[in-house]
Amino acid sequence: MRKTIGALRGEGFGIITEIDVKKTLKEKLGVEFRNYRILGACNPKLAYEALQLEGKIGTMLPCNVVVNEIAQGRTEVAAIDPVASMQAIDNPQLKQSAERVRTLLQNVIESLKG
Repeated sequence: MRKTIGALRGEGFGIITEIDVKKTLKEKLGVEFRNYRILGACNPKLAYEALQLEGKIGTMLPCNVVVNEIAQGRTEVAAIDPVASMQAIDNPQLKQSAERVRTLLQNVIESLKG
C-alpha cells in the first residue's frame, strides 16, 4: 500500500479518500473478504483544469486506484482509465486532459511492476 501511495505522490497525486473494502464488508455484512482498498487519487492541478473545462466533471473525480490482494503475498494495482470515463462527455479539451492523467496513472502502474 505504501509503495502505491508513494508512486502516486511521485506523479503528483494525493490520496483524498481511502476505502478499506475488507473492513467495510466485515462491519456491514459480517463477511470475510480479501485485502482490497480503493484509493481516491487526485492530481490537484489536473483536477482544477478539468473542473474549469467541465462543471459537472466532479461526478467523475477522484481517480480510483484499487490495491487488491490476489494471492498470499501478491498484490495487484489497477486504476481507472480516465480517457474511457470521459467518452461520455463531448469535450475535446477534456479528452486531452484525461490523456495526461492516463499517462500519469500508467507511470504509477509501471513503476510498481516487478
